[in-house]
Formats: sequence, structure tokens, C-alpha cells
Amino acid sequence: MATVLIDKLLEACVKQGASDIHITTGQPPVFRLHGRLRRLETKDLEADDTVALMKSITPERCQRELQEMGSADFGFAYGDAARFRVSVFKQRGHIAMVLRQIPNEMLPPDVLGVPDVFTKLVMRPRGLILVTGPTGSGKSTTLASLVNFINERVDHHIITIEDPIEFYHYHKKSTVNQREVGVDVPSFSEAIRRALRQDPDVILVGELRDLETIEAAISAAETGHVVFGTLHTNSAQGTVNRVIDAFPGNLQDQIRTQLSTSLIGVLAQTLLPRIGGGRVAAFESLVVTPGIANLIRENKTFRINSAIQTGAKFGMMLMDDCLFDHWVNDKIEMEEALGKAQQPDVLAKRIAAKRRQNDDELELDEDDLDEDDDDLT
Repeated sequence: MATVLIDKLLEACVKQGASDIHITTGQPPVFRLHGRLRRLETKDLEADDTVALMKSITPERCQRELQEMGSADFGFAYGDAARFRVSVFKQRGHIAMVLRQIPNEMLPPDVLGVPDVFTKLVMRPRGLILVTGPTGSGKSTTLASLVNFINERVDHHIITIEDPIEFYHYHKKSTVNQREVGVDVPSFSEAIRRALRQDPDVILVGELRDLETIEAAISAAETGHVVFGTLHTNSAQGTVNRVIDAFPGNLQDQIRTQLSTSLIGVLAQTLLPRIGGGRVAAFESLVVTPGIANLIRENKTFRINSAIQTGAKFGMMLMDDCLFDHWVNDKIEMEEALGKAQQPDVLAKRIAAKRRQNDDELELDEDDLDEDDDDLT
């Protein structure tokens, strides 16, 4: 019974283009559509229903982990239609699940709106590239797109380290090996250290979640590999600070120096509902120029934002400028832009000024029309 029900849910999720399915006791299944939660018009799930749904898709090892740790994560394929990343957990003594849909199709970086400069950075022979943003902001999609971009163009050895594996990559021009933490290797940091003996050109680290992993990723980037990593930070400047702050005080000077030579770019992103349906990504892009490397080394990261502002010729852009552009181009509503802005007050003033300018231009056009009418009479 549960297998039939889960199949129907997965099929509806793929058809409707929902990003997540929420399953919990006491309410019907809930879909996240275009960033909003929508309850399905079906019966409320009881404790037995959620257990049956969980058992129908959860591997044995994850069921054991759920019993011992109270939660477990895994991925599975729904035929050829999509993959799902699943988090199973206990709440109030009952089972709950969230299933995130991972599309099978990988869109090119330019279709996702990724700044062009990042397709150049990923082709560099070495360096650390960080893709950051809150949960559900599309980091995995962007990383998969950039890895696929490399895979289609050059003969590299790409190793991905993920927990769980999300997008499946196939061997195109490159050879791609994907290692799952907890299945193929015990931890991220161990996987990076092992990877260095596996002749990689590119290493993707699903999450820089602890000091050991960050340290291993920086070392790998220094020794002649392109390393991708993700962090849950909202801005490029905040990302640099987060990496440095992960280290104890006596090591921070050394890490600043290492980071200034190994970091080549930071892409911070967020997703917003698009006017007319769907979602659109907004990006903040930092390209580490010699000037920015100096700011990192000299502990002047507070000046990174103004360096991004003046670094447009290098492909840099602040998040609020990107949000402003999306609003000007009628991609997003003003409220959405302000909700994701780093400095909402400043952005609100810019939008108000732009509206006044548009109104003035409209009045001028109407005056011109009136003059034309006078000429006709």
C-alpha cells in the first residue's frame, strides 16, 4: 500500500515541478511549489502511514541509523524521471521525512544565470571555488552545472564527495568518480586526503562542515587541483570570514595567507519566486584579484564589499545589485527583493528613486504627446 502511495507522490512531485515533499504525522503530504508550501487535498497521515512510507524507500542501513541517531540522509532514483535526496527524522516520537527533488537534466551555467566569469574560473589549473547560500538556494544545482560544464569540455579526472550523492554524472570527456560519505568513505576530510592519491584534476566537496574538511580542501587547492566546496553563508565577504573563523586564533594568520593564495572565487546565491511562475536565482560574485588577496591576507575583509562594487570589470557583483537588476527587469516583486537583500533599507531607497525616475519619464512622454496634439489642431 505504502509503495503505491509513495509512487503517486513522487510522480505528482515530478509532474508539478515541486522542489520538496514534506511528510509528517497529523497532516496530509505537503509540496513546496515555487518556494511556497502547498498541502495536498488528501487525508491526514497517521503515525502508521509515515512509518510505512519511510520503510518503502529507506535502505536498511539508514533505518538502523534512524533508530540510533534519530535521523538519516540518503538519495535514490525515481526511474529516469528524477532523483530524490531524503532526510528521515524523528519528531515527537513519530517519523517524518523531507524529500528534495533533484532534476535529472543539468542546465548549462548561462541558463541558470551563473556569471560568465565562473565558467572561466573552473577551467583554471588550480584553486578553491566556494558556492554558498542558505539551504534550498540551488547550490547543488549550480555545482552540478559547473562540473558538467568541465565534463563536456576537457579530459579531467573529477572526484565528487557527497552526502548523499545528488546529481549523477556520467563520463563524457572527463572521468567522473562519485563517492558517498557513509557508503564509500567514512568522512569528507578522509575522502579529500584519499582523493589526492587518486590523480584528480577536480575535487567537489559537498559540504565544508568542519575544520578538518576545510583544512583538507584548502591544502588540495594549493597543491594543484580545482576544488569546489559549499558553505551556508549569505555573502562573499561573510564566506571568507566564516572560513577564517573556523580556525583557532593562533592559526588564523596562517589560514589568511593560505586562503589569499588558494581561493579564486566565491559565488553566493539565493532563489526567489519569479513573476509568472517558477524561480530565479540571484548571485553575488567575488573574483579573487591580487587586490582582494591582499585584503584577505591583511585581515581587511570588511573592505571586500566595496572591492566587489568597483570590480564589475572582473565580473564581480553584489547580491543587492543583482536583486535590483532582477526587479528592474520585472523578474521579481519588490517585496521578494527586499526580503533577500543584504541592506534592505538602501535597496528600498534605490527602488523608490528608480520608480520616481520612471514616473518623471512617463510625464515627459505625455507632455510630448500633448505638444504633438497641439501641432495637429
